[in-house]
Amino acid sequence: MTPLGLFGDLLQDPVFVGLLVVLLAFVFFIYLFVRRTITGFQEGINKGQR
Repeated sequence: MTPLGLFGDLLQDPVFVGLLVVLLAFVFFIYLFVRRTITGFQEGINKGQR
């Protein structure tokens, strides 16, 4: 086992690294989607009040 332990061994596995990249990309996409939705909702509320 490497000095990093189990996590260091997992980082050597290309399948795990690929899944980790896909998971992080999905979380980032969801964050941007929710942020854009909330921003658009706020802009719609502001336009409706004018």
